[in-house]
Amino acid sequence: MPHFAIKGRDDNGHMVNSVLEARSMDAVLDELKRQRIIPVSITPTKQGKRSASVSNNVSTGDARAGFSWLALFKRLNQKPITADDLILFCRQMYALTRSGIPLLRAIGGLAEATQNPRLAGVLKDVGRTLTAGNPLATALAQHPKIFPPIFLALVSMGESTGRLDTSFKQLITHLELEKNTKRQMKSATRYPTFVVIALVVAVSVINVFVVPNFANVFDRLGEDLPIFTRILLESSNFTVQNGPFILAGAVAAFLGWRQYSHTEQGALKRDQWKLYLPLVGSVFRRVAMSRFTRSFAMMMDAGVPILQALSVSARTTDNAYIGSKIEAMAASIERGESLLAVAKGSGLFNALLLQMIGVGEETGNLAELLRDIADFYGQEVEHDLKNMSQAIEPILIFAMGGLVLILALGIFLPMWDLSAGAGGL
Repeated sequence: MPHFAIKGRDDNGHMVNSVLEARSMDAVLDELKRQRIIPVSITPTKQGKRSASVSNNVSTGDARAGFSWLALFKRLNQKPITADDLILFCRQMYALTRSGIPLLRAIGGLAEATQNPRLAGVLKDVGRTLTAGNPLATALAQHPKIFPPIFLALVSMGESTGRLDTSFKQLITHLELEKNTKRQMKSATRYPTFVVIALVVAVSVINVFVVPNFANVFDRLGEDLPIFTRILLESSNFTVQNGPFILAGAVAAFLGWRQYSHTEQGALKRDQWKLYLPLVGSVFRRVAMSRFTRSFAMMMDAGVPILQALSVSARTTDNAYIGSKIEAMAASIERGESLLAVAKGSGLFNALLLQMIGVGEETGNLAELLRDIADFYGQEVEHDLKNMSQAIEPILIFAMGGLVLILALGIFLPMWDLSAGAGGL
């Protein structure tokens, strides 16, 4: 039975290299579809897995031989591909595909016209893949860090239905909403972040440089010091004596947490804890649910099967915990349960939204009602983000006031006692 060397990408965009034994090319395609792998290339081979491994080693050696520090430096200094670049790309592709211009010509023209060198390189690579006879979705899938799963799913569905221009129009709306949400979140968290950083720097400077100078004066007094002064002195002594260990521990804890949060279990725990943070936890939940419902509605509008739509939409939430809940919903639907039943079991939706999902299933207007749910979450998110700073501001003012009070009482009370004692002489 013949062997086929396979190169493709899985649902997460990771490259898959393997060798399949099958009767024909159609059988290979059926197996890849079952494994949910998007093929990049399928090459008949007679040497099986051994041949594939040798080929991989040769290509790795070539890559090492062609390594250039200058090329690496140029790559690192290239302008990153931003949301604005992707939105502009989608707008241009929408206009070109709507005009009936062939894909290869459209991609080639955009590669020459774009002002971003990194995006130009990506589009040239996409053009080479198209020239080899692959569909656009397969070409884009080779760059998973740039084109997210929802991008690939909509482009693939647009190609199969002949409505590629509609897919790019939907992507424009999706990317603009994502950009607006991120901008609002940055705006809402900028002020609290600056204040917290300023507090940490102020406390560190006071403990290391200011309080030790007063400690010498207080030692010469030879009297019992107020409780606030003793707290300041002990805190300063501990910081000065153990400063390197505190700094090293903080750096180690940060790096350890960062490493752990990049694991599957760590990402689940991190994103679950984010949902229960005071003041901001509800915002994280609503942002994730807004992304899910909007992308799910887009998938349903484009005609994507419900299981694939749920799987792709789960990865647009930017929250591993909520994404795992949605993946569990897809698994339950695959076993034959209704969307309403699995939505109830997930615990992600309130009663009103569950009722809307039920009505959508009964009437066949699920996509339209999902858009209404997404709009509802979007309005809630916008309202929460506008009020977040107002809710956090009193807490920050109270913290700053408490710090100033402790400093004033700890430093000036002994001074006042000394002045009072001197005045009584």
